Amino acid sequence: MTKKLSLGPVPKSEFVKLTLTVSTELRENLDLYAALHSELNGTPVDATTLAPLMLETFIARDKGFRAARTRRASPSGETARLLDKAG
Repeated sequence: MTKKLSLGPVPKSEFVKLTLTVSTELRENLDLYAALHSELNGTPVDATTLAPLMLETFIARDKGFRAARTRRASPSGETARLLDKAG
């Protein structure tokens, strides 16, 4: 039996709705992960609740993304220029 998963308890947070389409296999794995998470943490939780936390954790641990985000937020104001172009 698994004793620990990468995700801990689900924090309370504000959310916005984002619709995703996933494969049947991924949905099954998300449901299984949610069931294991519920068992280990003693709190019922479903895959749609865990998916945003999984994505947040993935992004937080991605060293390449952190480096790119830091470069874009450089004092040169590059982020502001990129946002102006996108908006």
